[in-house]
Order: sequence, then C-alpha cells, then structure tokens
Amino acid sequence: MNNLFLKRIGLSVALGMASLHAMAASDDFVDAATEAGIAEVVTGNLAREKSSSADIKAFAQQMVTDHTKANQQLGDIARKHDITVPDEAALTDKVKKVILEWRDESFDKSYINNQVDAHEKAVELFMKEASSSDKPDLKAYASDTLPTLQKHLEHAKQLQAKHGK
Repeated sequence: MNNLFLKRIGLSVALGMASLHAMAASDDFVDAATEAGIAEVVTGNLAREKSSSADIKAFAQQMVTDHTKANQQLGDIARKHDITVPDEAALTDKVKKVILEWRDESFDKSYINNQVDAHEKAVELFMKEASSSDKPDLKAYASDTLPTLQKHLEHAKQLQAKHGK
C-alpha cells in the first residue's frame, strides 16, 4: 500500500470520528435543552397555580409561553436532523420528583431559586452551542434563544432578591 492511500484512509477515519463527535454534541445539546425547556413549562405551570405572589405568577406565565415556543422550535430542528427528542412524559416525571424536594422551603422561594440556577445553566449551554455547533440551524436557534434566556435570568435574579435566597 502506498502512503497516499493510508493518508486518505486516516483522513476518512478522522473525518468520520469528527462527524460522530459533532453528532453526539448536537444530540447532547438537544437532550439538555429539551429537558430544561420541559422543566420550565412544568414548573411554570405549577408556579402559576401555587405561588402567592403576583410577580412570580407573571414570571411563571412568561416561562410557560417562551419555553413552549422554544421547545417546539427545537423539536422541529431536531427532527430535521433525525435527532431523537427526549420523551416529554418521562421528563415531566423527573421534574415532578425535583419539585417534591422543594417542600423544605416556601414554594415561591424554592421556585425562584431554582429559576436562577436553571437559567444560569441554560445560558451556559446555549452560549456553548451558539459558538461551537456545526449545524447552522442549531447554532442559529441557540443564538436566537440566548437573549431571551439571559433576560429570564436577570428577571429571575430580581425576583430572587425579593423572594429567594
């Protein structure tokens, strides 16, 4: 075998591995973003029912509205790339288990502290995808969604100063 043939095989293997890594990274982003989005909708709906604060109820409604829209957009993009979207029912059950852990604090305090933490993680996740995705539509989705997540984080921090910590 000649060296050129071996170099081409090596390049093909390297490109194949890079594609698998990129596919895995895209799958990981879709999984994490879907899980976070569904958590926002589930906890937002619960906060709309259980909160004693009008400003937290308004924030929760915004989370339901914005994250329902973002979840639908992400699902459409994922299906285009044949990326499996996590099962909503299973994720809803997982979120409900987390909510049960909130019993030690007031609901409003638990909810808003969770919102700050969740949005800090979401902003980090979306920043990474926006800067490194090899799929233009996922990169655009992350970039387009990021400012909304950053606004959610700032609003959550304001509410935390009033209701949380």
